[in-house]
Amino acid sequence: MESLKVALADTPAVLIHGARQSGKTTLAKMLGDEYAYYTFDDETTLTAARLDPIGFVNRLPRKCILDEVQIVPEIFRTLKTAIDENREPGRFILTGSANLMLLPKVSDSLAGRVEILRLHPLSQVEIESSGMTAISQMFSSAFSPRDTEIDYAEILDRVVRGGYPEPIKRIDLGRNRAWYRNYVTTIIERDLQEVAKIHNIGSMPKLLKMLANQTAQLINVSEIAPAFQLSKPTLKHYTELLNRIFMVEYLQPFFRNRIKRLVKTPKVHMTDTGLACSVMNISVEHLLQDPGKFGHILETFVYNELRRQASWLNEDIEFFHFRDRDGYEVDLVLEDSQGKIVGVEVKASATIRENDFVGLKRLKRLLGEQLSVGLVLYIGNRVISLGDGLYAAPISSLWEPAAK
Repeated sequence: MESLKVALADTPAVLIHGARQSGKTTLAKMLGDEYAYYTFDDETTLTAARLDPIGFVNRLPRKCILDEVQIVPEIFRTLKTAIDENREPGRFILTGSANLMLLPKVSDSLAGRVEILRLHPLSQVEIESSGMTAISQMFSSAFSPRDTEIDYAEILDRVVRGGYPEPIKRIDLGRNRAWYRNYVTTIIERDLQEVAKIHNIGSMPKLLKMLANQTAQLINVSEIAPAFQLSKPTLKHYTELLNRIFMVEYLQPFFRNRIKRLVKTPKVHMTDTGLACSVMNISVEHLLQDPGKFGHILETFVYNELRRQASWLNEDIEFFHFRDRDGYEVDLVLEDSQGKIVGVEVKASATIRENDFVGLKRLKRLLGEQLSVGLVLYIGNRVISLGDGLYAAPISSLWEPAAK
């Protein structure tokens, strides 16, 4: 909320975008009656905007919320004109369930006129109301993790339930899954068709499931193409569409000109592990029986938690992964605007071994003092320090206050 208020104080329009049901409308409406509310999910409002976008915008009150604007791209040119004629701060709050900045015509209209806020599903910090800011501590020279109590079964449950506000309220996992099934159906049958006309819409659930199975792994369209009767360019386009509606994200590789022999293929991550587990129809029991699968899902869980926490900060934190051709890798590489770097490895184990630090040590040799902290997050209770800024810490230290 604070970021929204700050943006509205000096910017004519603010776009809150993110997946459906992540709380965008709720956030916008928290400003109260000062802003009139219009949603393009309403057929009457949608028709009025499409038939006469100029008249529709001209009749809007001084301050208003325009909900689900990706449905009516015709309105953006008119909004551009309205903003250029009157650049009074805080005029429009736009919400969108698709990444509008990936649409060239829309991004050209919004450029320099709109501040963009990404809203994610709830982080574990928000669910617990703990007020932790673990990600900012990682970039601090005073970073010093402490032992934290951890419950293995609880971690599994958090991973499987995810962070969408509505399903985490449902105690019964079957009801949780029912929500996700309806959610995916709605997104694919409605939102995807609004973003782009898809001829083979029936292939999208299968593609989403396949990407869920590849979460936290290097994406290779050539490997998954044989499972579809689609060309590789079409399959790549469909994957991009799932990215556009915030169901999957690409994690780009980290590299510097002086670092040679790096793998430069992005990883794919599902944007929520509850969504991923539902799409794959896997439960806590499945994860217990398949450590490899749990490792990938847990890595995505940590990636999402850190991404969500990073969205609260006043500066941009960039996310990457690191892998070289000698097999050394680091799951997550975070870089702030001052060039400080944090490396994070995720281990689905309660035991830490020296070998768990080899990727971080490699990154430390390559970057030197630029690597502020190298952190192995694992499912154990104790903090282990190897010196030189390298630690192992309980995964729950991302959201729980340290045990005294």
